[in-house]
Amino acid sequence: MTVALVVIDVQNGILEGKGTPDRQLVMNAALDQMVHRLQALQNAAREAGVPVIVIQHDDPPGCGSRLEVGTKGWELRPEIAPHEGDLHLHKRACDSFFETGLEDRLRERSVDRLVVGGCMTQFCIDTTVRRAVSLGYDVTLIGDGHMTGDMGGLTFDQIIAHHNATLSGFDAGPHMVTVRPAREIAF
Repeated sequence: MTVALVVIDVQNGILEGKGTPDRQLVMNAALDQMVHRLQALQNAAREAGVPVIVIQHDDPPGCGSRLEVGTKGWELRPEIAPHEGDLHLHKRACDSFFETGLEDRLRERSVDRLVVGGCMTQFCIDTTVRRAVSLGYDVTLIGDGHMTGDMGGLTFDQIIAHHNATLSGFDAGPHMVTVRPAREIAF
């Protein structure tokens, strides 16, 4: 099996305004911890010669969103910014495969297994993981390597736990999602 590490939407403004002031501090601290785990996995993947793919969400200029192209919030966190040789793709939807060329880039590299982490759990992570499996990839979701904000009466950690439980074992034919903490992932 040929594996690639996919890091989605770890951008400066990703959690901006997603919590009350006290919860925002908690979410930001959890995001920082997750970013460091993803950075360590990126470094391990690069050392092992495993492709690293960084996906960045682009909201249209002038829309006023936290991920508006060209704003500070849109910029990738420097800890996970692509290095020379990494693949950097831009998307405009929750699905990292939608109109990005990701599937073609993976096929060119004969990748058949993905290790996935990043933001936002219930949107881009969930959608990309499910789509990957339906396209014929086995996926390892980094259980402590994805993040979101509080939403709909649920805290970010409840949303993450729910998605880890829901996506673990999700399959399409012979392809499946496995959830593993970052410390158990080796390249």
